Amino acid sequence: MTRDELSQHDGQDGRRAYVAVNKIVYDVTDSPLWQNGLHPPNHKAGQDLSEEILSAPHVKTVVTRFPVVGQLEEESSSAGQKGGGKLLAIIAIVAIISIIGLVLLL
Repeated sequence: MTRDELSQHDGQDGRRAYVAVNKIVYDVTDSPLWQNGLHPPNHKAGQDLSEEILSAPHVKTVVTRFPVVGQLEEESSSAGQKGGGKLLAIIAIVAIISIIGLVLLL
């Protein structure tokens, strides 16, 4: 699940409430402590709460009791790889055309 997909599960307007912790996505919808996707004092569903859990008054195991619904994917690394592959292909084509042009001139 991407961060964009996670953000769509904010617990508002009847949507499911998901939170991510350490790249694992949990469904907190049925918890009375996550009504309408909000958890006191200021946590919202649809987000990665990995940093926030470090300073939470409870331990991480409280979150890990909820059903796991997926894994949080890192979008930037896969997007960079795809874009980088295209760039390398363009560079290779330009290099081949340049070599062919040089051979024809000689």
